[in-house]
Amino acid sequence: MRRWLAVLALAVVGSALAQPTPYSGPLFDAHLHYNNEACVHQASAACPYPLADVLARLQRNGVRAVLANSRPNDGTKALATATSAAQAAGVTVVPFVRLYRNRADYEGWPTDASIVDMVNTELAAGTAAGPYQGLGEFHLYQSPAANGPTARRLMRLAEERDLVVLAHVDDAAIDLLMAHTASQGKKLRLIWAHTGIGGTPVARVEALLARYPGLMGELSYRPGLTCDGGQLCPEWRALMLKHPGRFLIGSDTWVNGRWEQYDELMQGYRVWLGGLPTDVANGIAWGNGARLFGLPARP
Repeated sequence: MRRWLAVLALAVVGSALAQPTPYSGPLFDAHLHYNNEACVHQASAACPYPLADVLARLQRNGVRAVLANSRPNDGTKALATATSAAQAAGVTVVPFVRLYRNRADYEGWPTDASIVDMVNTELAAGTAAGPYQGLGEFHLYQSPAANGPTARRLMRLAEERDLVVLAHVDDAAIDLLMAHTASQGKKLRLIWAHTGIGGTPVARVEALLARYPGLMGELSYRPGLTCDGGQLCPEWRALMLKHPGRFLIGSDTWVNGRWEQYDELMQGYRVWLGGLPTDVANGIAWGNGARLFGLPARP
């Protein structure tokens, strides 16, 4: 009987050791949308996710800062204007200019000169939370579109004005976009949305990180990221341990279903962050984003 109890106790201890404690520190959501689907800010009746609800979701999940962008930019400006409510929720809003006024802009923006005018107008106006700190998220559904005249101008503008870029592109487009800057990508700060949503091999991701010092990988929707128990797959764990300062987490609330899943999404990050060394987890969860945008190391 005693031997059986001892075996059971060891099994319980072993099970506990196999399941790391979820990360409990602050989170920086580096890919958040507040699009018209979530709230049409010019018509309050069409607002399934009002600001109070959004901020409550962030607060209860320990999200202390967000990279905010929206289609159109009204959603970002609404978040930025809610300074008192955001402060009460403990949330810092980092506003980005999105290149989309409507859905047609998703594919047309790389060659549309009016997008540059819109971006410059927004940058000049700024937001109630301060200046815009970046451009994006934008999509390139075909990597050669990165050579469009508007894409070229905006990459040069981003580097010249030290703006961060949030880009949903494939690995080939990373090289093309970087080539349009004066530094050939050595100075541009670019967040790679999903770090290759098409499943870019980890070796290729690592090669791009080595080539471009300002490249950061955002991890929402990344295929092959997690394995058993919601922990990182071995090759991703190895990559993050080798480059702990180069990754960010994000929700990508591009449709309302992602708002409904917000608690689950953040908990999923906390699960695998808990399996990393504390300093690495702190960096990916909060510190890397904080450093990128000049926020406190400890919120």
